[in-house]
Amino acid sequence: MERTFVMIKPDGVQRGLVGEILSRFENKGFKIVAGKFGVLAESIVDKHYEEHLAKPFYPGMKAYITSGPVFRFVLEGDNVVATVRKMNGATNPTEANPGTIRGDYALSIGKNVIHAADSPESAAREIGIHFTPAELVSYTKIDESELYE
Repeated sequence: MERTFVMIKPDGVQRGLVGEILSRFENKGFKIVAGKFGVLAESIVDKHYEEHLAKPFYPGMKAYITSGPVFRFVLEGDNVVATVRKMNGATNPTEANPGTIRGDYALSIGKNVIHAADSPESAAREIGIHFTPAELVSYTKIDESELYE
């Protein structure tokens, strides 16, 4: 089974969307195998967004992502990386389809509610930044045999 990293950003947490967003993923059939709630340390943010460190927008993005608590979690399931990206919708909420998380809840590209890894490689990297192997839980959901062929 594939795993992906997802983070509900400060605006999503502050608006009380954590439960709604988690429900969407669980209702789809994905399994939550790790989760953490809190304000991100600057060192974690720098490591997570290292490809953006030199970009002019980075200081503002870093200030925003550390402005309040986030909920970080790992989902597991078949094709979870691509499916979660589709469920999240376009990065720019004005381009996100209704029914997607950003299409339903986000208003601006700077505060777009949610982040998810964009590839299996990015997912592995981001999971490794935010979680230790011991924090990833393996278990079988009662409905797994009905969800997967």
